[in-house]
Order: sequence, then structure tokens, then C-alpha cells
Amino acid sequence: MNLESQLKLEPHPEGGHFRRIYTSDAKVQTEHGERHAASSIHYLLTAEQPRARFHKVRSTILHYLQAGGPVQYVCIDAQGRLSETTLGYGEDQSLFLEVPPETWKASRLVEGAGHALVSEVVIPGFDWADHEYLDPSQLLEAVLMHLKTHHWLD
Repeated sequence: MNLESQLKLEPHPEGGHFRRIYTSDAKVQTEHGERHAASSIHYLLTAEQPRARFHKVRSTILHYLQAGGPVQYVCIDAQGRLSETTLGYGEDQSLFLEVPPETWKASRLVEGAGHALVSEVVIPGFDWADHEYLDPSQLLEAVLMHLKTHHWLD
């Protein structure tokens, strides 16, 4: 039995597979309306689905590598700063990644990895109204902002 079946995952629009495993009963008020205080998913990338496309949400997302990997995350924060983090068990890798609100992120399996199972906690809880995919034209804008912020284009 494969992990998708074992964990009852379904295809995710970002790529990979997922299942929501927790939604808090508690609610919080945000500037965009009422949200659950927290939610959590299992998220799986496989050799057949090795990437998640760039997207952002209005919440903090905590990522915990559960199995497999390594998996690389590329993030572009609200100030246009790029960062890369690899979740894995090797040297210079981590088992945890915090992605702040309004940060673009994408992930991909590192070459040779068969899968990566990551659990994510979203605070406040995930709502599709708070989600946005990156238009490729926005990527250039974000990278240019980073270069300008760090005076690469002076």
C-alpha cells in the first residue's frame, strides 16, 4: 500500500497530495473575517509529483518533516528576500521550517528523494480565501524587489 492510500490523501492543486488532519474548534477574528485558530495537514511529494507551485497565505505555516526527503523550500518574503531551506536528516538540513504570513513559497524533492511527508500547522487556520498562487509575472517583480533591497542593482 502506498502512502497516498495509507494516509487517505487526495491530489493537491499545488502539486503533491494532502489531507486535512486537524481543525481547531476555537475561532479567531482576523482582518479578513473569522478563521479557525489553527489547522493542520499531511502533505506528500513523490517522484511522480515532486513539486509544489509558488503560493502564499495570510497565515503562519509551520512545516515538520515526518518521513522521506530531503525536500527543498524556496521562500520570498514580503520584503522580497529570498531564502532556501532543505528539510531532511543530513548535515545543514532541518526537520522544521516556519513560513511567515504573506511569504511566497514553493517546494520540491531534492534529486534522488523518493518522497517527502511533511505535516503543516497553519495559524490562524487555513482558508482558501487567504490563499494565492504566484503568477509567473509576479516572480520577476519579487526577485527584482530583492535585488533592489540588497543594492544589487545600484
